[in-house]
Amino acid sequence: MTNTTCADGLLIVDKPQGVTSFDAVAAVRAALHTKKVGHAGTLDPMATGMLVIGFGRATRLLQYIVEHDKTYEATIRLGLATTTDDAEGDIVAPDTASLCSRWRELSAEPTEGGHPDVSDDAARLRAIIESTIAERFTGDIEQIPNTFSAIKIDGQRAYDLARAGKDVALKARPVHIAEFTVLATREGLASTSDPASPLQSAPTSRSRNGGDSRQSDPTSRSRWRELSAEPTEGGSEGVSESARFVPVIDVDVRVSCSSGTYIRALARDLGEVLGVGGYLTRLRRTRVGRFALSDDRSGLAQTTVLPAVTDAGIGDDTPGTGETATEAAETTPAAMQAIAAHIEPKTFTNRDGETVTRNRCVLDTPGEARGDWLRARAVGMADAARGAMPVADITADEARELRFGRRINRELEKGVHYAAIVPATRGGIGDAAGAVVPADVAAIIERANRTQAKPAVVFPTA
Repeated sequence: MTNTTCADGLLIVDKPQGVTSFDAVAAVRAALHTKKVGHAGTLDPMATGMLVIGFGRATRLLQYIVEHDKTYEATIRLGLATTTDDAEGDIVAPDTASLCSRWRELSAEPTEGGHPDVSDDAARLRAIIESTIAERFTGDIEQIPNTFSAIKIDGQRAYDLARAGKDVALKARPVHIAEFTVLATREGLASTSDPASPLQSAPTSRSRNGGDSRQSDPTSRSRWRELSAEPTEGGSEGVSESARFVPVIDVDVRVSCSSGTYIRALARDLGEVLGVGGYLTRLRRTRVGRFALSDDRSGLAQTTVLPAVTDAGIGDDTPGTGETATEAAETTPAAMQAIAAHIEPKTFTNRDGETVTRNRCVLDTPGEARGDWLRARAVGMADAARGAMPVADITADEARELRFGRRINRELEKGVHYAAIVPATRGGIGDAAGAVVPADVAAIIERANRTQAKPAVVFPTA
């Protein structure tokens, strides 16, 4: 699948937290020494995971890959809300009394089947969360995108308008949620001043016989009494408004959804339906269409991306095989290697003379031969096209016709784009006898009429 002289192809970068998708594209552009680089679907700076980056002729495939369905794993914090619906915004000041009251109401609600006393409150709350997701957030739904999103309104990004303090009114749009699975839930306490704060364990309370007893109910009144009576960091009695903690539930989920779905909006809307508020504290993309990282568990991908390799070509062991990623890539046709990356702070002086420090994305590649190293781990043009869309095998003569903008005889499904590829062959006579002639991606074609196909995009001969 890899090609050491790959001039056009896809790279799968495992984006680290703290940089933008453009930062990752810039890192690839610098390593390959080419300007023709782009990506298929933005990841927020807070998010990690799969970023499909195309270079050369493969950038023409990105507009099709970006429309593919995707899979994410995320953590939703229920009990608080933020201005951006994720951990990068400001926490909306909660009404703690109302929040506690709502948690108690939810804990008392009967679960599916009409049995109000499931073995414990945690199980009951999880059952309510799961049933709410099943009833309100799966299948075809309408979703209002987040105010802080890249959607354009009259030519301006919504997040730019929001940061400028302007009202942003986005319309609901249809999306499809194929899977919204609760993987785990954890009860605890969260700071009302830091949206990225880790979940805190519940405080212990004194039992009637003098021992400590751990409260399992996140809405326990004794828990609130203890919190309000704890000394602040300076030693005074009472907890300051900015240092309070409230009961929350962190919910780990896996979501497979159509393109254009905002996982932040799912977190926000789930919290609103439950009446407690919600936002994202973690987001990782594990799959884009037919491509998936090695930690994807959706079962929906046709191509698995193996763990990233080091500059020596040795990566994490492939689970259950005892092989390195490099060895497995040589024996597993439908596999490719992810490119790991990390962040480094960069300090510079801007046009206003101000000293600014921001993170930059650094690919985990060897020093001098970065470009060759990356190209050797890229998905070649033919495999990239196969991963982007259905394939129509064509002849060399048909490839020539398409490159001249002419139609070919082919029955295609209406509204579907196909990659027109001349399959790889072996040379027949002369010095090249037995040599492999690589597959040739001639065009992206679409239905012209019932019996003919026409080119939508034409690729020059490599």
